[in-house]
Amino acid sequence: MTNNTDRRGSLGLLARSPATLLAERMARVGELPSFTWLRKPETGMVMLRGRIGGDGARFNLGEATMTRCTLRLADGSVGVGTVRGRNARHAEMIALCDAMLQQPARAATIRMEVMNVLAQAEQERHARASADTAGSRVDFYTLVRGED
Repeated sequence: MTNNTDRRGSLGLLARSPATLLAERMARVGELPSFTWLRKPETGMVMLRGRIGGDGARFNLGEATMTRCTLRLADGSVGVGTVRGRNARHAEMIALCDAMLQQPARAATIRMEVMNVLAQAEQERHARASADTAGSRVDFYTLVRGED
């Protein structure tokens, strides 16, 4: 992955995906490479910020728990993993997948076996959520009275 935008998108998809699905897909890849920890999984808090009206003044919305880690494969590829919550294994799988996506020999397999499946699953989750909320949709319109 040479493009930072592609990497950012991949990391986002990995972080949003269910940990069980990610682990299942990574198991299908075959033997996972060995690695050394640069930063073992650690859990902490981050401040979530918002903007009034989407683009107005900033305000602190609240805090969220995050888990992050960094690892290095034998070839020098460095992978990072950050996930909301306390799931250290999920962060590790994200970092491992990130590092493997940087290896030309493994990148195509990871995209096909992991990333494409995760993207499809995310689209299905969004479609289900849209269908669930569509039933409660309210269309507002304005009636014009015939007065002058």
